[in-house]
Amino acid sequence: MNPVPAPREASPDETLLIERLLARDEQALRLLHARYAKSLLAVVLRLVRDEALAQDVLQEAWLKVWLSFASYDAGRGRLFTWLARVCSNHAVDVMRSPRYRFHRQNRSLEGAGAEWVPAPASFQPEHIGVRELAGQLKPRQREVIDLLYFGGCTQVEAAEELGIPLSTVKTRARAAIQALAVLAHDGHPVGPMLRA
Repeated sequence: MNPVPAPREASPDETLLIERLLARDEQALRLLHARYAKSLLAVVLRLVRDEALAQDVLQEAWLKVWLSFASYDAGRGRLFTWLARVCSNHAVDVMRSPRYRFHRQNRSLEGAGAEWVPAPASFQPEHIGVRELAGQLKPRQREVIDLLYFGGCTQVEAAEELGIPLSTVKTRARAAIQALAVLAHDGHPVGPMLRA
């Protein structure tokens, strides 16, 4: 009967890396990623068989590695073996999830042959009545909508322009969109974009 081989000991630089990870050194996590990410992606890809999903699963698995690194026991196996097990287990969990079933049933736009086509130059938001509906909003909501949707500003730019906090811009924009939906639903003439 052959004896069970003892696990190979970690190299000195791997031992130091493990110590740094146990000490919650974020630079060590970056080094771990640089050293093992490509191999771990191959492990995950063999299970999920989709490049984009494998990338997502691996990113989530890195978080699990970081949060549970204290459970790594060098006496039970090499670091890469433990990493591969964490990633594989997470991949299996994802494949059992509704998210995975949804992902498997849907094709990417590129795979479906969809093409990006710019809107015709003649398109104007006014054609669908949004500006008229926006005129019925409260003044504070209307000024935010004017900047965001008709003025082309980002939320940060709108906050700076109005001299108000970004959170206030977001709150007013959300309230305005809800009010526009109610106005559109109440039978005011509006095109399909507001009903969507």
